[in-house]
Amino acid sequence: MQSSTKWIQSFIYLTLITISLNLLHILLLSDRLIISHLKITLKKHPDLPLRFNSDGTFKILQVADMHYGTGLTRCRDVFSSEFDSCSDLNTTRFLKRMIEAEKPDFIAFTGDNIFGSSTNDAAESLFKAFGPAMDSGLPWAAVLGNHDQESTMTREELMSFISLMDYSLSQPNPLTQDPTDPTKQQIMTEIDGFGNYDLSVWGPPGYQSANQTVFNLFFLDSGDRAVVDGFRTYGWIKESQLNWLRGASKGHSQENHRSQEIPSLAFFHIPIPEIRSGPFREVFGEYREHVACSIVNSGVLKTLVSMGDVKAAFIGHDHLNDFCGNLNGVWFCYGGGFGYHGYGRAGWSRRGRVILAQLKKGKNEWLGVETIKTWKRLDDENLTKIDQQILWTSS
Repeated sequence: MQSSTKWIQSFIYLTLITISLNLLHILLLSDRLIISHLKITLKKHPDLPLRFNSDGTFKILQVADMHYGTGLTRCRDVFSSEFDSCSDLNTTRFLKRMIEAEKPDFIAFTGDNIFGSSTNDAAESLFKAFGPAMDSGLPWAAVLGNHDQESTMTREELMSFISLMDYSLSQPNPLTQDPTDPTKQQIMTEIDGFGNYDLSVWGPPGYQSANQTVFNLFFLDSGDRAVVDGFRTYGWIKESQLNWLRGASKGHSQENHRSQEIPSLAFFHIPIPEIRSGPFREVFGEYREHVACSIVNSGVLKTLVSMGDVKAAFIGHDHLNDFCGNLNGVWFCYGGGFGYHGYGRAGWSRRGRVILAQLKKGKNEWLGVETIKTWKRLDDENLTKIDQQILWTSS
């Protein structure tokens, strides 16, 4: 009887201790328990490296000037009958339609992704603006325009934030060797702007070119605004950026031991002065508004011509221009205004640009890039395809 009583007392004692410990655990770790109900995820990464498809193609969707606000920000320059039902969501729908119709391998956002003065939360606007790209799982990258930083983030903070978003290949700036530790890399500091970087595209899987770069994509920060000799002007690409660009171009050719340059494209926001002054060898598309550029000519065109590998540059900023113009053998192509909160013209459809690179087919192997083509699609009922043209051929 006595042993039975002791057993019951021991059981009750252990039960009370267990209950007490559980209560103490809940009280001390309540904050952690609350946090644990949230879905905590790490950045999702795309399959790397970027590479051509087995059919020898690599397709890019260029999205210029989304000018995204809060998600419900009203449209500009649409017909009065459309105004009440038109918002940033029209931009979102257009981007989803373009992704579904073209099935690109990569998306390049060329600045003024958000319209900073129309949102009091830059991060929230970025998530909404880039949402369709992230939902698609496609690799994408962005540069800044002259309006992105007008909200709650600096340009440096914006590029750092964008680089951490799902499936983004954006970089705050190029990586360079750490002088204190040769085995490590650090972000280059001796370069102007934020969002200067390059991405390599490799050959198709299963072929000899599968392990080497056959195509390059360069991204440059063209700045926002500046004052020069007392005059306000738009930003421009600085000499430090051009020095990096020349070095990166040369480095790609050397690392692949190729005697010929690797065809490349460049992406930035603000047009260079030569686009305003010309003369163009050819113009294809619509030239509807004055070119808004810097009064400073930093020698971008001269640099691209001397490099020889950049066959075309893709820009934004002037929403009513959607033409491609050839300057000294380099094409400069506007994306055309994509976003509904950016200025436009009633009755003139928002539009996006597509770029297609095609490899040359050998007997049993895909060779280097043979052609680079481009076209645009309008945000109308049929996503009308317009202005198809060949920008460059290897022959």
